Amino acid sequence: MRILFFGRGVISVQYAWAFEQAGHTVEFYVRQGRKETFGSSIELEMWDARKGKQLIKEHWNVKLHEEIRPDYDLIIVSVNTEQLPAAAQLLSTTAGNTPVLIFNNLWQDLKSSISPLSMNNVVFGFPGGGGGIEDNRLRGGFLKMLFLEQPRVGTETINNKVKELLESAHFKIRWIKDMQNWLWNHFAMNAAMETEVLRRGSFPAILDHSDSFANVGRSMREMIPVIKARGGKADATSLLLTKIPPALLGTLFNKLVFAKGSLARLFMEYNNSKAGFAIHEVVREAKKLGIALPRLAAALENSGQHKEDVSG
Repeated sequence: MRILFFGRGVISVQYAWAFEQAGHTVEFYVRQGRKETFGSSIELEMWDARKGKQLIKEHWNVKLHEEIRPDYDLIIVSVNTEQLPAAAQLLSTTAGNTPVLIFNNLWQDLKSSISPLSMNNVVFGFPGGGGGIEDNRLRGGFLKMLFLEQPRVGTETINNKVKELLESAHFKIRWIKDMQNWLWNHFAMNAAMETEVLRRGSFPAILDHSDSFANVGRSMREMIPVIKARGGKADATSLLLTKIPPALLGTLFNKLVFAKGSLARLFMEYNNSKAGFAIHEVVREAKKLGIALPRLAAALENSGQHKEDVSG
């Protein structure tokens, strides 16, 4: 299969490497001027957990393009959430009928998030990995498990194509019946995490404070009414974050989920992305619905990221 990744970020690079290892042809679309900036290779230092836990250290040659042609079998989009509207707009005029996998975090409703692309030509999924890129060096990793929406009417063929691709690279699919609700909950969880990141200064920094994940649970509790007001409901992960007493939740995350040596902890330690966008989006929606989010609003105020369109 010939696959184009939209962007050369952490997730795109890791999955592209895995697909190439499985015998597929992978290429990347990057913005004008980035081809020369990025160069034709990237240093990999990442954990591959599909079969045990294997550290990959490799100087990997990549093929970059600054234009998009409609001659791929699949286009995979994994970009910062705020970049998705522009990506969808560009693909609507350049990708032809090439099917698209949106491998992204989303807060908008699915149809609006990819407009003007057709929902019949798009499937939604979510990766199981993370990390960061700095000085052309990727540090991170990916798990065997990832998430993919169950076929909608009209997407059966594309879903099957994506399924075959993922399974050819030995990934295990967890099928999601209601992808919209799942993404709303996941996005809220990211906003809760970013709230603590703004307080501590970085993603790695929250690992050094025993109350960080207790506070994540408290922030998540604030946001459940927003999800419900949009017509969603708390999923299993959200219920875990909101029903377990904060002190116990903090212990569970620090001792189990993000235990020293765990891949989840390594993904967090290597995450050098900027926090704040998810919080802004959730606070903006909460304001429209008349729901107060004091913890999230305070995080923006204290970080200097408070915006007029959020505060009113």
